[in-house]
Amino acid sequence: MKYIGTFQVKPGSKVHLNKINPGFTAGHKNRALVKDKVEKYSRCLHDLQYHLYAEGKHSLLICLQGLDAAGKDGIINHVFGVMNPQGTRVCGFKVPTKEEAAHDFLWRIEKQIPAKGEVVIFNRSHYEDVLAARVHKIVPEEVWSKRYDFINCFEKRLLAGGTHILKFFLYISPQEQLKRFRQRLDDPSRHWKISEADYEERKFWSEYARAYEDVLSKTSTAHAPWYIIPSDHKWFRNLVVSKIVNEKLESLKMKLPSAQVDVGEIRRRYHEAQKKGKEGAIKR
Repeated sequence: MKYIGTFQVKPGSKVHLNKINPGFTAGHKNRALVKDKVEKYSRCLHDLQYHLYAEGKHSLLICLQGLDAAGKDGIINHVFGVMNPQGTRVCGFKVPTKEEAAHDFLWRIEKQIPAKGEVVIFNRSHYEDVLAARVHKIVPEEVWSKRYDFINCFEKRLLAGGTHILKFFLYISPQEQLKRFRQRLDDPSRHWKISEADYEERKFWSEYARAYEDVLSKTSTAHAPWYIIPSDHKWFRNLVVSKIVNEKLESLKMKLPSAQVDVGEIRRRYHEAQKKGKEGAIKR
């Protein structure tokens, strides 16, 4: 099953979230039955990220979007935690600072795009400026409505520079969100995640749904596609995201670069030094 095609929002299509089941599991029954697959994809992801870093020709930007408790932190921990921190960064975007708000909305995003050989994961992203900014009327419609085209052009430019983009909308139901809020209340180790704003935002569920439908419909392009990930089941969410990222990195046909030195000569010197070291030890 090619997950890239299954969950991708086809460019030009109109998304209706009420027709998508956030509890979908593609016939998989439970976590135990996909455990081996997830472990396999994790090993592959580790190796592919190593190739990306070593080759230094491409970079990967991963955007994670979703309502509160959809699993952005969980994905970062359980899927991308296998990546080497030397070539991976996570950037979170919250309410713009005074300095950021004084610039164009993409200004703070530009500073965080990945360098060649790097993977950067956005926990929330530039899409907040057509989501939260729209729902809470932070800017007028005549402003946010123009941002879709700006974003598409921005992402097209990134691809031209060698940055590939994967965008994941982690889709959960209102019932599942409330269940996860309850888990935070019951688990002292998660109390730090509790915010009154989380419950306040539930009042805007319908508004966010419409905003996301427009985002997914207007900014899923051939060069920067969106994937709608059914996320009521965390284990299935992790399975799908890890598989899609694997498929994307495999499509780059990466190769480890050739040695920049004479390996044979260095090996000869090593054996020579090792031999002298042993002879010195015998004499002592």
